[in-house]
Amino acid sequence: MQSVEYKIEKTIKSKPKGHLLFPDDFSHRGSAESVRKALQSLKEKGLIKTVAYGIYVRPVIDKYIGEVLPSAEEVVKAIAKRDKIRLVPTGVYALHALGLSTQIPLKLVFLTDGAPRVIKVGKRTIKLKKATPKSLKAKGKISALAIQALREIGKDKATDEEINKIVKLLKEENPSDLKYDIVLAPEWIKKIIKQAINE
Repeated sequence: MQSVEYKIEKTIKSKPKGHLLFPDDFSHRGSAESVRKALQSLKEKGLIKTVAYGIYVRPVIDKYIGEVLPSAEEVVKAIAKRDKIRLVPTGVYALHALGLSTQIPLKLVFLTDGAPRVIKVGKRTIKLKKATPKSLKAKGKISALAIQALREIGKDKATDEEINKIVKLLKEENPSDLKYDIVLAPEWIKKIIKQAINE
């Protein structure tokens, strides 16, 4: 009989380095307790590392900088995929994602239809905030970010340069998605989005 740990180790080694691992991935290998113990043992042996609470990885080894752990962005994408939840970046992170801010935020805040929670990844924090269905309805990736970025800047506070940059980015959005998403935006943001549709 192969032990739970041996089976889990074999599965982990069959996946590429850098692939994020959740205890649920191994639920078919044994009970929750035996999986937890196996992962703890493999961590002590140095095969895997904890990225955040209940999230593990077999690190990528770079010949110049050594271990490379997944970023907070990669962690949040993996959580969204696992939990089948929608996420919309907000605040400073939305500004950064659109290139309107060079500041790399230590706190990533997302609106979600999943469970609200806070996840620590190294020095960075991921906060998932429960949102109304309307806040998550945007179809376009750029328009969803633009709406949240403008909310962060505030009404009548965006500079001409910021508005021009947002309009330019919105022109790259799928036109039908943009026409759908404009309905979801507050009136003052609609006026900015219209510039991308009309021009």
